[in-house]
Amino acid sequence: MIVVSDTTPLISLLKIDRLDLLEKLFGQVLIPEGVFHELTENESYSDEAEMIRSCDFIQIRPVDRSSVYLFQKRTGLDLGESEAIVLTEELGADLTLLDERQARAVASNIGLAIMGTVGILGTALHRGYLTADDLRQYIKIFKENRRHIDENLFQRLLGSDRG
Repeated sequence: MIVVSDTTPLISLLKIDRLDLLEKLFGQVLIPEGVFHELTENESYSDEAEMIRSCDFIQIRPVDRSSVYLFQKRTGLDLGESEAIVLTEELGADLTLLDERQARAVASNIGLAIMGTVGILGTALHRGYLTADDLRQYIKIFKENRRHIDENLFQRLLGSDRG
């Protein structure tokens, strides 16, 4: 399975120290150069940048700059989102990891399979890589870090784990 990620799902997983879930669920995750730069160039996040650099299951891939420019101009998405979607198309990837609503809508409209942080956590929960208590703790961490993930969706995930 070929999986491409945008920045936000990676940041969210870094916040809860569960980047390992990507390797467990997908084996390898590809990120375009723009996403890598977004993750590693901010000096305030040097620890997180080092974690990304040291993950051998996260691989950086180049993407056609002119295609990204045209895509960005057409959609209004930011560089990381645009590069992730263009890379997905270039590689014929099976899944794109995206959280932002507009990027998800664009990707969906062009027929890409998408999953966000909640989907990653839900899949990990159902495969036994984390517990409902872990999920509750992650909700708390996301709120403390002002990462908006729909509370109702989390509650549905917790409810579906009862069976």
